[in-house]
Amino acid sequence: MLRALSGLRTCVFRRGGSLGLRYYAKDVKFGADARAAMLVGVDILADAVAVTMGPKGRNVIIESSWKSPKITKNGVTVAKGIELKDKFQNIGAKLVQDVANNTNEEAGDGTTTATVLARAIAKEGFEKISKGTNPIEFRRGVMLAVDAAVKQLRELSKPISTPEEIAQVATISANGDHAIGELISSAMKKVGNDGTITVKDGKTLHDEIEFIEGMKFDRGYISPYFINTEKGARCEFQDAFVLFSEKKVNSIQALLPALELCHQQKKPLVIIAEDVEGEALTALVLNRLKLGLQVCAVKAPGFGDNRKNTLKDMAIATGGVVFGDEADMYKIEDVQIQDL
Repeated sequence: MLRALSGLRTCVFRRGGSLGLRYYAKDVKFGADARAAMLVGVDILADAVAVTMGPKGRNVIIESSWKSPKITKNGVTVAKGIELKDKFQNIGAKLVQDVANNTNEEAGDGTTTATVLARAIAKEGFEKISKGTNPIEFRRGVMLAVDAAVKQLRELSKPISTPEEIAQVATISANGDHAIGELISSAMKKVGNDGTITVKDGKTLHDEIEFIEGMKFDRGYISPYFINTEKGARCEFQDAFVLFSEKKVNSIQALLPALELCHQQKKPLVIIAEDVEGEALTALVLNRLKLGLQVCAVKAPGFGDNRKNTLKDMAIATGGVVFGDEADMYKIEDVQIQDL
């Protein structure tokens, strides 16, 4: 297999009032030379991350040019802090960084293990390919091995449920800090498996936990015409139905079934969607002003996957359903009373 890796730098310059582009020469490596250079980068990053593995892992100090050095035992943090001078070695390091980042986003833990496994797969793969193994066949074998390993791990895994077990797992993730492990356990006991736990930097010298009923997010009404209080420019409802949508809502026809259900139950409706615009927003505002319709439209907080996950958290907290997902399994026009 031949693989060309290149880096391209672009310089923008002006001459005589015209705009031009200057392209620097590309560095190109093929086959074994390219793989060897990338593998050096993989090894450098994996060696730095591997020392943090497990409950007895060691700390790593990360230099920063604009603030004090950071001491951490978190695999993905160590991976993100590595930048190599050699561009081809850096490509290998960046590939393993992606593995750590994806693992962190999917599971929130296990980034060091994922990095070590990625290094092993890369080394074995490069060696086999150098000896003539077909890369496609090698990948197929890796995927079959992954399926078998996951199946075996599921059989060996033990679900945890008691506060003591949760505290033990949390303590390991907190670098052996028993106090933080106990705080996390008490938070899980209070909010349950489907609750939301937010971690913030404190202003005191001690770790603290605070329980807040309900949810807070940094968004407000889309239009000031939804204000229903004389003081504070707020929109306040009691015992309202909540309609969630991952997509933009621009047709009033899509909202009519939900509005009709709210009218029958004599309850207000809060619509939280990617956006409410066009005909839908105009109709809601007019009905709010002329007929006193108890409704409020709010933009969902966040962007991309973060917004989707936040909407799901909100739906769990309120007992609702998120409509308009990517598979269109739940269409907003098909809303039922139990979905609000």
